[in-house]
Amino acid sequence: MVLSGLSDAQAALAEAIGAASRIVAFTGAGVSTECGVPDFRSKDSPWRRLPPIPYDLFVADELMREEAWRRKFALDDIYARASPGRGHYALANLAALNEENSIVTQNIDNLHQTSGAPPDRVIELHGNGTYARCLACGLRYELAPIRLEFEASGRAPLCGCGGYVKSATISFGQPMPQEALARACEAAVACDLFLAIGSSLVVYPAAALPTLAREHDARLIIVNGEETPLDYEAELVLRGDIGDILQPFAS
Repeated sequence: MVLSGLSDAQAALAEAIGAASRIVAFTGAGVSTECGVPDFRSKDSPWRRLPPIPYDLFVADELMREEAWRRKFALDDIYARASPGRGHYALANLAALNEENSIVTQNIDNLHQTSGAPPDRVIELHGNGTYARCLACGLRYELAPIRLEFEASGRAPLCGCGGYVKSATISFGQPMPQEALARACEAAVACDLFLAIGSSLVVYPAAALPTLAREHDARLIIVNGEETPLDYEAELVLRGDIGDILQPFAS
């Protein structure tokens, strides 16, 4: 069933949330677009002008590492003042309802945590763009000092161990974080309500999670502005502005 009337959509969603004992909210870029964070696929997305450097090029070529950091900071400037939106606050409230509830996200903007969602219940499948890590030893680095040094020298940062320091996001060709993926799969299997919100549901293996939940008898509800390939699997599809749909749950 596809619902586009706002009151009908909100009532159906509220009923499903109220009846659930363990909820997974799976989020994509559509949750953050109202916050000023550009999505990857839209026609005028800055990600198209400044695409991330593939992982194999990053590790193979110093010039590519330098270019990766130049693009990283240019993109950061575009959404540096982004703050959580209605969807983030709604899902933070959802996580607070039950310690078994969790948020699985494809986003790298850290806005779920900023909105108040417990960090230990936010599972980031594609990493986090608000800090960096050494690819060799895993040491965490904050971005502000890296940027100061990079803008002064033009050289890509190196860790004290000699490893390459990279934004803590998952680049094309980089292995998925297996611990995060395993936690996401466990959550999908255990939940009784899986909410797919703001995701095109085309990027795998993350896009397999709604089907995994459905196969283990969870109710599947999709909230998105456009049609997705998994709409036919869902019990309900709520189509419209994500912030508008989730507004009643945000306060």
